[in-house]
Amino acid sequence: MLDVRRLRLLRELAHRGTIAAVAEALAFTPSAVSQQLTALEKEAGVVLLERTGRRVQLTPAALRLVGHAEAVLARLERAEAELAGARRGPAGPLRIGTFPSAARVVIPPALAALAAAHPELEPMVAEVDPAGVADLLRSGELDIALVHDYDFVPAEPDPGIARRPLFAEAMHLAAPAPGRAALADYRDHPWIVATHGTLCHAMAVRACQAAGYTPRIRHRADDFDTVLALVAAGQGVAMVPDLALLAPPPGVHLHRLPMSRRTSIAFRQGAGEHPATAAFTLAVTSALPNDLRCSRNS
Repeated sequence: MLDVRRLRLLRELAHRGTIAAVAEALAFTPSAVSQQLTALEKEAGVVLLERTGRRVQLTPAALRLVGHAEAVLARLERAEAELAGARRGPAGPLRIGTFPSAARVVIPPALAALAAAHPELEPMVAEVDPAGVADLLRSGELDIALVHDYDFVPAEPDPGIARRPLFAEAMHLAAPAPGRAALADYRDHPWIVATHGTLCHAMAVRACQAAGYTPRIRHRADDFDTVLALVAAGQGVAMVPDLALLAPPPGVHLHRLPMSRRTSIAFRQGAGEHPATAAFTLAVTSALPNDLRCSRNS
């Protein structure tokens, strides 16, 4: 019989690439991970890892086994959700990931609604970039998360992760002076973008490249309030979504762009019917501003 905990380690190795990364994510030592994977090979009766120096590569048999592991782990999530539903209601810790603009606008009223409806639930919020959410969900560091994607950076399927669409926002070009709304008109302007490796950074670069140029980046900032303050100070132009524009500073001129950002709730496959997942989804939906609530099906 294959050990489910060892299957999980193999699944994590398939996603993270190195034994060291698996060990760090799951609070093991690398030697412990190696020992467990060696034991899994004995259980399976086939070679799962090809070792070259310090690196390992999954064999075709291991990759097929990872597919089965995803199905087994999703089934266990559904079983846990069913058992949780048989209890009196959502209770205990709920680890929530979110990106900064949603943390500022959507999460506080959602947590207030959640506390009123389910006082035994203990939500714990952490700001994370959506690019890293899948790994955090699979490792159990998060239970649920708000994630987003853009027209130029669409969401890619993540094995073991499910999404439910929430709402869509328009994107705007923020500039320190009046001008045209076309990105092509800002070829010679300095740009303010998010830090490298984030979805927001990739969106800005790809959108400008689609307009025929690579942006000349002057500043990098992940907080939209900081971005808009830099725009107001004449430091460059930027692209920002609706959630960032509740109180833009004076001197910022906004031009709506023909592109959008979409927000979803992400969770592990099989956990969609868990009472805590359902409670959080309902609380977030009820907390949406009216204009975003109207765009849920956009």
